[in-house]
Amino acid sequence: MSHNNKTEKESLNFLEELIEGELQSGRVSKEQLLTRFPPEPNGYLHLGHASSICLNFGIAKKFGGRTNLRFDDTNPVTEDTEYVESIKADINWLGFQWANEFYASDYFETLYSYAVELIKKGLAYVDDSTAEQIAAMKGTPTQAGTDSPFRNRSVDENLDLFTRMRNGEFKDGEKTLRAKIDMASPNMHLRDPLMYRIKHAHHHRTGDKWCIYPMYDFAHGQSDSIENITHSICTLEFEVHKPLYNWFIEKLGIFPSRQFEFARRNISYTVMSKRKLLQLVNEKIVDGWDDPRMPTISGVRRRGYTAESIRNFADVAGISRRENVTDYNLLESCLREHLNRIAARTMAVINPLKVVLLNYGEDKTETLKAENNPEAAEKTYRDISFSREIYIEKDDFMEHAPEGFFRLTPGGMVRLKHAYIIRCEKVVKNDDGSISEIHCTYIPESKSGQDKSGIKVKSVIHWVDAASAVTAEVRLYDKLFTVEAPDAQEGDFKSYINPDSLKVFSDAKVEPALLKHDKEERFQFCVSDIL
Repeated sequence: MSHNNKTEKESLNFLEELIEGELQSGRVSKEQLLTRFPPEPNGYLHLGHASSICLNFGIAKKFGGRTNLRFDDTNPVTEDTEYVESIKADINWLGFQWANEFYASDYFETLYSYAVELIKKGLAYVDDSTAEQIAAMKGTPTQAGTDSPFRNRSVDENLDLFTRMRNGEFKDGEKTLRAKIDMASPNMHLRDPLMYRIKHAHHHRTGDKWCIYPMYDFAHGQSDSIENITHSICTLEFEVHKPLYNWFIEKLGIFPSRQFEFARRNISYTVMSKRKLLQLVNEKIVDGWDDPRMPTISGVRRRGYTAESIRNFADVAGISRRENVTDYNLLESCLREHLNRIAARTMAVINPLKVVLLNYGEDKTETLKAENNPEAAEKTYRDISFSREIYIEKDDFMEHAPEGFFRLTPGGMVRLKHAYIIRCEKVVKNDDGSISEIHCTYIPESKSGQDKSGIKVKSVIHWVDAASAVTAEVRLYDKLFTVEAPDAQEGDFKSYINPDSLKVFSDAKVEPALLKHDKEERFQFCVSDIL
């Protein structure tokens, strides 16, 4: 059953219901409806971001609005154009296109003028305190903070110091600009939060023009407002930031963008922290950001996931107001559902065992027909060669089989997919006792589609023709961690890495038809079936 088998009304999440109501009431028009996706370019996007992308772009598309892509590039130390380009590529691959491409750095001059305005209104001040002193003055959630000794500087002194901060007269950390709100507020984010810090660092877009940079809380809401964003959708950890978001907009008297929150996407058997993903990359635990075991968009793409399967996953998993963990198996189910419809089946033997068909002519070959995808609306077929020597999976043969093993055994019979029934006659071994090859006979009257043998077998196994097979390296990927919630475990999360998350088979045998296809095409390797 398709995961998309839902009515339009049932498919509305709580944000879509809210927007639908606002459109009906006239609070927002389709022409005004504007969302944004605001990644920081300090790493590659992961599946959590994919859900946010699908949500922001999907809402705009559903209701006739638009979506901006805005890079939150306010921290020059961790950001890079490599990440900018990868983010744009990922969004395009997912099937979305932004209305405008903006950068928070586009607004540095405007944000600076906003800060000056707040200073003039007596709502911001320059603080000489160290980061440690400021943290101590903040107090605790149950204990009010204490005023900075620099809180009551005059407007003129603050304007002079802030100008000198911009001109580069002070060292990193020597001064900050703070909003003057309420050091006794129960919301810690309203206890005179930082607005600007000094950071003498080269910025990937503005170069060395600036040495002061706005903090996230000061840049984000104002950037939304500058762009006339109507619905600023973010994850729940920013809910406590909303009063500050609203405070800045109110005091500046600018366009009233509004923030809405949803629970971030967590998936079992992986981590979604960019900091932790960066650790995996830097410590060579994985082979880069696009390692197929990584939960990055580029990683799952390289693993063979389709954009449609990711969009479907985001839709099926849904969004909520409550933190939860989505089962990794749901992600794989969405992929299988899509691949079943679009991917050609082909045969590959990952761990090959040679089979010699004793009663098949040494010089004889024949061409068999194989259906590419039994679930496709339009049936297509490919030619596969068959000859005296073939390869099967080692796991499909047992010399001493337990009860219930229905694949090939000495004296036993199986059907070769798209081909014939064979019977094992002899096991040939190496000097060390390992199996070198097996000798079988085939039943000429049992050809698939023309079977006149009357023989019933209990399993069908896949194979490839030894004469035409192509040797390939096959990499089998499994979950990256051995536990469902590596973030919740004691000790270093990396101690729960799955040692079998990658298995490499360097002598696999595949159909030669695979050489003719583009690397982006997806295939499903046939597996043995019990009848």
